[in-house]
Amino acid sequence: MDLNADLGETVDGVPTADDTAMFALVSSASIACGGHAGDASSMRTAVAGATAARVAVGAHPSYLDRAGFGRVRVAVEPDLLRAQVLGQLHALAAAGADVRYVKPHGALYHAASEDAATARAVAAAVADLSVQLGRAVPLLGLGGAIVSAASDAGLPFHLEAFLDRGYRADGSLVPRGAPGALLDDPDVVAERALRLATQGEVVAVSGEVVRSEAASLCVHGDSPGAVAMARAVRSALDAAGIVVRSPW
Repeated sequence: MDLNADLGETVDGVPTADDTAMFALVSSASIACGGHAGDASSMRTAVAGATAARVAVGAHPSYLDRAGFGRVRVAVEPDLLRAQVLGQLHALAAAGADVRYVKPHGALYHAASEDAATARAVAAAVADLSVQLGRAVPLLGLGGAIVSAASDAGLPFHLEAFLDRGYRADGSLVPRGAPGALLDDPDVVAERALRLATQGEVVAVSGEVVRSEAASLCVHGDSPGAVAMARAVRSALDAAGIVVRSPW
């Protein structure tokens, strides 16, 4: 099972997460590419840290929305969005990254799940990078429109599940700010990780059991108590004999 975190998210030069501690616990790191956070310096630092820890590097592009930390949906024409995403992928590659996968961030992540045009634009950018690298770069996401867009673009798709976010009965995430949106208890998060890894299911805030054949589990690096949660998850998976490794 893959364990990933969104890292390299510096704002005005200040990291939002303890990247060094998280690199020691995860198998994949989705690194901010400058759209919502990060810059050339932070990308180089994050790539070097991930590489030293033998953690797979993924690109974490977003809408160009630093003011809203990429969590506000932006109206962008598909061709322009494709170029903006590709520019972020190139920026991470220029920082020395061997980009093994791409996971959109925030509002772009959800828009790519819900809107076919957005999904196609994101997939097209990743396909452009794939041609340049000479290999298909996988997409990581929540499902929905991005699955067929990835397939049409000839890209592998991997489903992700969130350990520190609340789920609704339809498999979508509880919006940030709503009751139950965020989880911060390491024991609860670790139990969720085990259930996802062994049974392929997660319990929604309303009590329904939601199926999720996730290939990667995420703990957000900037969540309160992220390191404690990631440490509890890693310990629980290790104790259960579940090998934590990157699929990329």
